Amino acid sequence: MSGHDTKLHGSWRLISFHTELQDSKERSQPWGADPNGFLIFGSDGRMMVLITAKAREPGNTDEKLVALFRTVMAYTGRYRIDGDRFITKIDSSWNEAWNGTEQERFFKLDGDALEVSTAWMPNPLVSGNPTGRGILSFRRE
Repeated sequence: MSGHDTKLHGSWRLISFHTELQDSKERSQPWGADPNGFLIFGSDGRMMVLITAKAREPGNTDEKLVALFRTVMAYTGRYRIDGDRFITKIDSSWNEAWNGTEQERFFKLDGDALEVSTAWMPNPLVSGNPTGRGILSFRRE
């Protein structure tokens, strides 16, 4: 099956989410030590991911709704495998700016453990936007 790696097929539960700064190698957990989330690779070529911070409250004010938006990441699209990367052509996303784009992620698979990292990019969450990346660890469900 060209472009797909059957070893990725199935459901993966999020274990940790770190951000790492390129210069200092400093790592932090912006969404706490125990975030929620799943990554699913379908044999039909579609992936879906939903990740939320651990500490979230239902929102009924603009401020609380903004906080909810800032502590969730969710998207889906058709994916393909290219070496140690998977590339997703996003057709639905929590972030409208991602729709129609391709998102590239690097992965390392070790048995039932999957590590996914973004490319190095300016970190919009940190003052001065230093170059960093996200690193997510998953375990097979």
